[in-house]
Amino acid sequence: MYKNYLSLFGTLAIAMALLVTVSNFLVQYPVNYFNLNEILTYGAFTYPITFLITDLANRSYGLKNARKIVYIGFFLGILLTLFFSTNFDDLISIRIAFGSGVAFIVAQLLDVKIFDNLRKKTWYIAPLTSSFFGSLVDTILFFFISFYKTGIPWTTLAIGDFSVKLLIALLMLIPFRYLLGIFKDNSKVYFKQYN
Repeated sequence: MYKNYLSLFGTLAIAMALLVTVSNFLVQYPVNYFNLNEILTYGAFTYPITFLITDLANRSYGLKNARKIVYIGFFLGILLTLFFSTNFDDLISIRIAFGSGVAFIVAQLLDVKIFDNLRKKTWYIAPLTSSFFGSLVDTILFFFISFYKTGIPWTTLAIGDFSVKLLIALLMLIPFRYLLGIFKDNSKVYFKQYN
């Protein structure tokens, strides 16, 4: 059963790192349809899933393990971002990598703490509330650090990004509720056997 726990834990950590990397790449590209190019980037569609991962880990494995996944995701995500999607000749690309790291670690740790404080409420209260505040902090920090005084319309991009994050947070309740049963079953077996 310990292998099963490590496998699920590892899957969450790797998924976190990959989502951070993909999102950091996609945030460089505005959505060029329906006049959304000054309101939305493609990164807005992938990054909010990281909150689903954190919330599943928190609900199933507790605060400490959720933080471990955030730290692993942060470390691997930054390394992969620097390697795959950072153009060191472009200041904005470097700022995106830095802004992503700062925003990610602050917002995810905030999400973990808020979720943990609300874990005993109705099942959807913790993920919605923690995702709302985590997304808000993430959006403000990321877009300010990455795009302030660059000529890129960062405030409208931040508003569009945050709006999509809220929509995706609502949509992520469906897989959260479904996956919760899978993760909870496995964590009960682990904690009974190894704690």
